[in-house]
Amino acid sequence: MRRRHESAGNTGMKVLEAVTFDTVMGHFAQAHPYDGQDEANSNDEAEAHIRNAQQLLGGRWHRVLLADTEVLDVVLPWHLGEDGEVELIPPAGLTVGEAAARLAALGESYARTNPLCARKLDRQTNAPPTPVFLATAAMPGPDYARLTVREGLIHLDGLHRLLAWRRAGRPAPGDRIEAYVAGLGPADLSPADVRHGTRHDQEGLDVHPGR
Repeated sequence: MRRRHESAGNTGMKVLEAVTFDTVMGHFAQAHPYDGQDEANSNDEAEAHIRNAQQLLGGRWHRVLLADTEVLDVVLPWHLGEDGEVELIPPAGLTVGEAAARLAALGESYARTNPLCARKLDRQTNAPPTPVFLATAAMPGPDYARLTVREGLIHLDGLHRLLAWRRAGRPAPGDRIEAYVAGLGPADLSPADVRHGTRHDQEGLDVHPGR
């Protein structure tokens, strides 16, 4: 994966700190508990993706802030629209920007054909923002098997949040969203970040994962 460091502006990822897997899972469990009685709850699947990322990408996790342009380029895997009539994202995958454009083109019909997915999107539109979880490579399993893009920023959890925010015009140009990312390597970080991480926004390192 080719990456380039950005010297100024909100054009690249801002790395806040290196974090442990326990920290990642603790935040996920607190913000996204699994409820088997809720048909809209798929947090068990998301947890499996996060655990796969831990195993496959060497246990390297960072808390970051993504620029608005990077959010649009996050790759979303195959999504059947919560078993609705319309496949929202094909097996080859779509970026957040592409999937949001597809949703906009479907318009009000999507709520009729995919009511559960539409409810999840509506629920996230005005919900307090929480970090999304991403990896720098595609995971195993059917959701990722036919992804065209195999490296970059690839979704682990937060699909409905990302699409709902985009539909609502967030993040605005110049704004950032928080994410936990698995698999950033030494080439993406300064030596200080590799050893210690950074603790404050103003000390973050700007990087840009190129796909």
